[in-house]
Amino acid sequence: MVASSQLIPGMTVSVNNKLYRVESTVKVTMPKGAPFIKTKLRDLEGGNIVEKNFKPDQQIKDVSLVEHRLEFLYLEGKDYLFLDLGNLDQVLVPHPIIGSKANYLKEGVEIKASMYGESIFAVELPQFLELMIGKIDGESENEMEENRVAILETGARIEVPPFVEVGDIIKVDTKTDEYIQRM
Repeated sequence: MVASSQLIPGMTVSVNNKLYRVESTVKVTMPKGAPFIKTKLRDLEGGNIVEKNFKPDQQIKDVSLVEHRLEFLYLEGKDYLFLDLGNLDQVLVPHPIIGSKANYLKEGVEIKASMYGESIFAVELPQFLELMIGKIDGESENEMEENRVAILETGARIEVPPFVEVGDIIKVDTKTDEYIQRM
């Protein structure tokens, strides 16, 4: 438990049995009336931001999320099946948690998952992945002029330089969705 005056951005807290990540905190003092702590909290399940006010010494349960290394196995229905590399259990991650990161998932890709109990609240891809070009959209007569859109083996679409060909392995920055280099 921590006092609300000790909350800092990045902390994970439990309020009314829901998990939130603290986005911002401000101590508000008024000429008349008691001071309070105004916070913006991100709901870890839905991703919505809510504003909550607390008394300065109100006790709030701080929570530690446990990080697990998971290896992608395959898509099962709309959800994603992973292998927990720590205990070799299979873990099913719901589609909403993976979101657009699914564009970079292929068998064997390792991710970091933030868990509390048995629930996964966030996943993080490696910053760089090496993926093969499956198709190039918009083949033009003069291919040396400008970047083209490539469709990777995972289905992701990114811009690549004109010298990149179908079948090439490229390094991609998963945070910015950008081509880095040809391997």
